Amino acid sequence: MPTREGNATDGLLQELLWAYGPCGQEAEVRAVCARELQPVVDDMWTDDAGNLIGYIAADPPRDGTGRGHRHRVSSAAEPGLATRVMAHLDELSMLVKRVEPDGTLHVTQLGTMYPGNFGLGPVAVLGEHETLTAVLTLGSEHTTQESQRIWQTKPDKGDRALDWDHVYVFTGLSTDELEVAGVRAGTRVCVDRSKRTLVEFGGYLGCCFLDDRAAATALLRAARLLHECGQRPVDDVYFVFTTNEEIGGVGGTYASGSLPGTLTLALEVGPTEREYGTRVSGGPIVGYSDALCVYDKDVADRLMGIATELGLSPQPAVLGAFESDASHSKANGLSPRAGLLCVPTLSTHGFEVIPRSAIDDMASIIVEFVRQPGAHARDED
Repeated sequence: MPTREGNATDGLLQELLWAYGPCGQEAEVRAVCARELQPVVDDMWTDDAGNLIGYIAADPPRDGTGRGHRHRVSSAAEPGLATRVMAHLDELSMLVKRVEPDGTLHVTQLGTMYPGNFGLGPVAVLGEHETLTAVLTLGSEHTTQESQRIWQTKPDKGDRALDWDHVYVFTGLSTDELEVAGVRAGTRVCVDRSKRTLVEFGGYLGCCFLDDRAAATALLRAARLLHECGQRPVDDVYFVFTTNEEIGGVGGTYASGSLPGTLTLALEVGPTEREYGTRVSGGPIVGYSDALCVYDKDVADRLMGIATELGLSPQPAVLGAFESDASHSKANGLSPRAGLLCVPTLSTHGFEVIPRSAIDDMASIIVEFVRQPGAHARDED
C-alpha cells in the first residue's frame, strides 16, 4: 500500500480515495484538497456551489503580500483573460429511497452506476449523526423461483442484469436505531473505505473512484509545480474542484458562469476502448467532442502539441457516452470555449485502472498549458 513518505502523489491519491464524497456531500474530500492547495495559490475560497477555488495571478497580487483577494468576488463580465481548470470532488454513490420496517435500506443510484460495478459488500451509510457500516446485498443464491428478486438475476434462470430493485442494504439495526443515527430518505451511501485501497500491479494503479480523484490529484500536483518553479501563468488561472459533476456538472457550470474567463478545461478519466481508438497503455487522452459539445479544436490541438513535446504520446478521442464539467458549461452557454484532458482509464465507473505515470503526466501538461501563450487564441480559419 502506498504511503505519503514513499510517494507523495500516490499518498495523496490514496488519502483522497479514502475520503467519502458523494454528490452534494463533498466536504471530506474538499478539506483534503484545501489543505494541499492553500499553501501554493494566491487566494483560495469555497463558492456558493461548494466548489473549492484556488486563484493564481498572472502577475503578483497587488497588495504586495504574495497573497491577494482581488478576485474573491468575481463576474464573468470582468475584463481580462483567465482560464478555469476543473476536476470534480464528487463520487458515484447510492441514495436511500426508503427505510424498510425491518431496518434494511432500499437504495437507488446517485449518478450513473450499477450495483455490479460497485460490487456487493460493505458500505458506509452517512447518517446525519453517525456513519454506519452496513452491507449491500442481493441475498442467497441458494433460492428458487419463489425468490423472484434473486432468481431473476441468475444467468441460467431469469438472466436479468443486476439492478437497483434487486439489491438492498442490510444494516442490522432497527428503524429506531437508524433514526437516532440520522438515516432517512436522502441519506448518502458510499462504498466502504475498506474497498478503496489502491492496488499496484506492473505499471498500473487500480481502485474504484479514480474518477475523479486521479484528476484532482493531478490538479493539486500542477498547482504545487507552478509554485515551486516560481513562474506565473500567462493569464490568471482558477483551479476549481467542483461539486455535483456526476449529476449534471452542476458545480462546474456554476463556476464557469461566476468566474472570469472564457475557457474551461476539464480534467477527467477517459475511457480506453476500441470504439474510441484509445488504450490504457497509451498517453493522455485529449477530447475533441463528447455527448454534449464539440471541444474547441485549437484548445485540443494545443493539448496534443504540449503532450507530444513532453514525449507523452497523446491520444485524440471523439467520445460518445461521456460528459464533463467543461462540456456542461459550454452546452449551457456559460463557457464559450472548452477543452478536455483525460487520464487514460480502463473500466471507467467500475474498478478503474490507470497508468502509474498518468497523474504526473497530466500535471505536467497543465503546467505547460497555463504557462504558454495561446490558451485564448481563436482559430481564424
